[in-house]
Amino acid sequence: MHLHLRTSVKQDYLSVFNGFDESLFRKLSPPYPRLRLLRFDGSYPGDVVEVELLTGFRTFRWTSLITERAITDTAAYFVDEGLEVPTPLRYWRHKHLVTKEGDGAIIHDIIEYRTRFKALDALLYPMMVLQFGSRKPVYKRMFN
Repeated sequence: MHLHLRTSVKQDYLSVFNGFDESLFRKLSPPYPRLRLLRFDGSYPGDVVEVELLTGFRTFRWTSLITERAITDTAAYFVDEGLEVPTPLRYWRHKHLVTKEGDGAIIHDIIEYRTRFKALDALLYPMMVLQFGSRKPVYKRMFN
């Protein structure tokens, strides 16, 4: 399943891209499930980000590896891929893309995920839109 969310901000794309650090990661954490950050190496290939999802009933570990990073004259991105993802996910790839847009930028959250069943992928889609859509006000607050 694919999801592509866009957020327009007023800062230039390189300033925004360089703002993707541990502090921003913590601010982007959703209210539920709560996240406990165990490891945050950064956003360069080979870096690892590891969290525990605290649901109140059970704890799930999520470990992602940064696999790609590039900067051009008009865009910058890095990709995290799930090494260990919580049930029911089986595959996770998230491209954090920031593109130049006039004097500002557009932040793109491009997500691909899979479970064992296409129907479950579709059922999870609205939740993914809500979870990642909740990042928009944080992006606006941080980069406007």
